[in-house]
Amino acid sequence: MKRRIFDAEHDAFRETVRTFLAKEVVPHYEQWEKDGIVSRDAWLAAGRQGLLGIAVPEEYGGGGNTDFRYSAVLAEEFTRAGAPGLAVGLHNDIIGPYLTSLGTDEQKRRWLPGFCTGEIITAIAMTEPGAGSDLQGIRTTAEDRGDHWLLNGSKTFISNGILADLVIVVAKTTPEGGAHGLSLLVVERGAEGFERGRNLDKIGQKAQDTAELFFHDVRVPKENLLGELNGAFLHLMTNLAQERLNIAVAGIAAAEHLLEITTAYVKEREAFGRPLARLQHIRFEIAEMATECAVTREFLDRCVVDHSQGELDAVHASMAKWWATELQKRVADRCLQLHGGYGYMAEYPVAKAFTDGRIQTIYGGTTEIMKEIIGRSLLG
Repeated sequence: MKRRIFDAEHDAFRETVRTFLAKEVVPHYEQWEKDGIVSRDAWLAAGRQGLLGIAVPEEYGGGGNTDFRYSAVLAEEFTRAGAPGLAVGLHNDIIGPYLTSLGTDEQKRRWLPGFCTGEIITAIAMTEPGAGSDLQGIRTTAEDRGDHWLLNGSKTFISNGILADLVIVVAKTTPEGGAHGLSLLVVERGAEGFERGRNLDKIGQKAQDTAELFFHDVRVPKENLLGELNGAFLHLMTNLAQERLNIAVAGIAAAEHLLEITTAYVKEREAFGRPLARLQHIRFEIAEMATECAVTREFLDRCVVDHSQGELDAVHASMAKWWATELQKRVADRCLQLHGGYGYMAEYPVAKAFTDGRIQTIYGGTTEIMKEIIGRSLLG
């Protein structure tokens, strides 16, 4: 079905992104995977190309364009290129809104220009060894010491954890407040007592640095409080819909790309003297996946348009996230199976997509959490 959500400007932007990926990312990606980290030069190149800070106001060096369809184009093209390591979506669509919507004028002037050029790489530190989706379990504390906060604790599974120059840390500022006693504190590279642990060895997304972070009596200036004191819970909930939609967009893009390369494979690969595509079972598998992708694509495109118009709610974002990522997981598994032994070989795109995409149903809120949100909205 013909997609109707993009216009000529989005199409031109898509070509820009493809050119950038072909020149600045794809030729280096194998080395980045071996290194376990993306080169900072790639971030600077993304900044020069105008791919960072698209929604940041122009006065701070951004594009000043809040149309989420541009973010959707980025997510789709990076996914098709098999290049999740350069976490532009995390930077632009997850962390960017915290800085633009919560930052003071002084904070914006201090951080956003570098955010847009790629000189300042960002991360958000919420997950802890004993606390994932449950914010009440957070143990990292920030004690009010008059002119600064004294930050202590640890975080894990932090994307961009090694590269990040600026980390938004979720910390407990009112111990008895539970989830409503949390605040967002910005910790900058070089802060005394801020240490990075190991670059975690994941089964997929090898080029994306994911780290443990440790805070030992880190003095965080009072002016680095982001948003309201004890307001982290509300701030986090406000931005989750966009985060989940971004993940969902990547999910359906991955499923469609896997279907595309697998369809081509079964047309060429022979078994028992004829192409796999001549076997009824194979045709049924392709037909099922194509139908599931087509239906999901229509729903996701509607969500993208709704979000661009400020109309996407948390429930439909949760629906999009769990459905698209679970579809991605199913399609990856079925496409690998249809590739046979070759699907298990690391050099085949289907094998890489299988491992890279497995995290999609986990981060940004697990499938189980998404279903709980939807269920509560319907049943109370």
